[in-house]
Amino acid sequence: MNTIETEHVVIRSVAVSEMENNVYLITAKETGSQVLIDAADDIDAITDLVTAGAADAEAQPQLRAIITTHQHWDHIRALPAASAKYPEAMTIAGADDAAAIAEAEGVEIAHSVDHLDVGDFGGFVLQAIGLHGHTPGSIALLLRDGGRTILFSGDSLFPGGPGKTWSSEDFTSLMDDLEERVFTELPDDTLVLPGHGASTTVGEERPKLGEWRERGW
Repeated sequence: MNTIETEHVVIRSVAVSEMENNVYLITAKETGSQVLIDAADDIDAITDLVTAGAADAEAQPQLRAIITTHQHWDHIRALPAASAKYPEAMTIAGADDAAAIAEAEGVEIAHSVDHLDVGDFGGFVLQAIGLHGHTPGSIALLLRDGGRTILFSGDSLFPGGPGKTWSSEDFTSLMDDLEERVFTELPDDTLVLPGHGASTTVGEERPKLGEWRERGW
């Protein structure tokens, strides 16, 4: 279990499944409000993550939302169990992926968002940034707190390149969104926390954009 601390929140993460999916939990220190990002697999590991996060809170913790970055099966396998275990939590996904997730997993998607504020979760605010290409409704989640900027990028941005796409049109769409909504808007010290593997920063990846365009993946 890994931990990142900012002024007002603590971010805990754990890798689950044979795909090494990263599951993230944000906990507000003062209010105890929590948000889970990608209930990918292993409900026991997710429960342990939520319980550990509760120790960071000064008030009674509450899981307010479960947000899914995109519809792919490896990111939603524990979503039904997590939704059942934490029925007070909203389930949130990108507008163009929400129906596919609900159909596949039988979970009601209470709010679908794209390039909008997800909401104030009682101690922190998350913004959803639509990054279309890996899936039609992929979103990244942006957290700004205490002078730090953190982007939960799902499978849309990794160290060394964008997420996988299946056509030149999808690749162009994803690269356009990354350049316009991430690399133009966010500072170099933005920490990027992807759906699998190690973190990176916007500044580390920025010089490679031309290379990615040229190679086409």
